[in-house]
Formats: sequence, structure tokens, C-alpha cells
Amino acid sequence: MIEQLLNGEQNMKAAVFFPGIGYHCDKPLLYYSRKLAQECGYEETIALSYNYDGGNIRGNEEKMQQAFESLYEQAEKSLSAVDFDKYDEILFVAKSVGTIIASAYAEKHRQILYTPLKYTYNFAHREAIAFIGTSDPWSIVSEVQALSQKQQVPMYTYENANHSLETTDTLENLKILQDVMGKTKGFLERK
Repeated sequence: MIEQLLNGEQNMKAAVFFPGIGYHCDKPLLYYSRKLAQECGYEETIALSYNYDGGNIRGNEEKMQQAFESLYEQAEKSLSAVDFDKYDEILFVAKSVGTIIASAYAEKHRQILYTPLKYTYNFAHREAIAFIGTSDPWSIVSEVQALSQKQQVPMYTYENANHSLETTDTLENLKILQDVMGKTKGFLERK
């Protein structure tokens, strides 16, 4: 490490955050995971922002595909200026439909998948971790769990939690958020 610093080398790390459609990067899961990434040495954090105005996509395969194509194109455009080659480590952190975009964008990077959708698993995951709630209306939870297990992606499941990993009990939500962030930090600290 000291030799690397003396030679001007350092382990450069970047984290890219892929939001959902209605769940932007300043909402709890992405906000706190961004803070954790910074604490764990990810010097550069890139919070993407994109939009889709095609209406409700839940349960509609055609609209989901249209949303994916639109959001992927926006993410690709935003990330085209990033020189990924200068980083020794790149982490993708994603929420909901953002998990599909992140997985399609670069299968080789480490990934944190908050409330992934079944389409997320159309892409291979080399090193990833996932979180889902049993009351997530965007997924058939058992199906997503099976897909995650098939790819050997550890998935943590939260009873009665929705697509935001929240329940009707605010104090329970804070416990869930703390647990999710604890597991997120553990994943970030593993090499």
C-alpha cells in the first residue's frame, strides 16, 4: 500500500447508483448506501437520473420492455463520459427497474440489488447481493428468490415489506433499513 502511494498508484474505486422510476437516489436505500460506499473508499459516486413517462409498467411486458430500452439508453448516455478503465473497482448499486439497467449495462461488476425484478436475472451476476420484501407488489417473490438462488446471489427477505422495503410500521422500517445497510456495508467491505 505504501509502495503504491509512493509510486503515485492508488486503488481507485467508483460506485454507480441506478434508481428506480419513482425511487430516486435521494430516497433511503440509495441515499444511505451511497454514504456507506463513500465510507468504504469509493471516491467517486455517480447517481444516475432518468425518467420514463410511458405510464404504469407493472404487469405489462410490452411497457416494461419499452421502459427498459428508454432507461437503458438514458443510463448509457449518462455513463458514456465516464472512463471506467481508470478504476480498479467498480460497484453498481441499483433499485427496482434500475437493477435491470445495471445488470444489462455491465455483468462483470459487483452489484447490490435492492428489490430486483425477475428481468434482472436475464443477465449473469458475477458477485452480487439482493434484498426483497415478502409484500413486494412488483414481483412474485418466490420466483425472484428462485432466480437469485439459481445465480447464487444471496438474497435477504423482509417479512411484510413492500417494494421500498417498508411496512406500515415506521419504527420497523428503520430496523429494516438498518439491517439492509449493515448487510450492504458487509458486502462493500468484502474483497
